[in-house]
Amino acid sequence: MAHAPSSNPAPLTEEAFFADRMAFWSGFCNFATVCTVLLALLMAAMAFFLV
Repeated sequence: MAHAPSSNPAPLTEEAFFADRMAFWSGFCNFATVCTVLLALLMAAMAFFLV
């Protein structure tokens, strides 16, 4: 028989917190980089086609 999930989360260690924070910032930086590159390509395409 499986146990129901506890309402109390497992205690986080400092290392787990740091790893989670690093994963978040890595994802955010990748997202920001992709958005910046796509915007730069869009601007270059607009400059090429509209001029």
